[in-house]
Amino acid sequence: MKAPNGLLQWVYFTLAITGAILPTLANIDFMQQYGPDFDISLFVALSNANPAAQSLSRDLIIGASAITIWIVVESRRLQMRHLWIVLLSSVTIAFAFAAPLFLFLRERRLQEIENHAEN
Repeated sequence: MKAPNGLLQWVYFTLAITGAILPTLANIDFMQQYGPDFDISLFVALSNANPAAQSLSRDLIIGASAITIWIVVESRRLQMRHLWIVLLSSVTIAFAFAAPLFLFLRERRLQEIENHAEN
């Protein structure tokens, strides 16, 4: 088995941080424009306000659903710890944070498995 790429895990980590910051900034902007209470029904309505928004929303929900299933299956296959953090962050921070975070943790787990196999 080829050793996992150390650089790749840091690319995933950078994407996770970016995936937390950019959606959070957009959510802050939403609350500034539409009031301090995060009105989820308005948020969903706006995410379906036109065909472009509908396309992006539907693309995200289908892609995120498929990747979330894979995250659960892959976590169990690799006996990864802290899956709950990834799943919780997907709905509390952003999927754009959770997916790269999982990939970062997966690369670290693969490295751990590789190091253990060498000993």
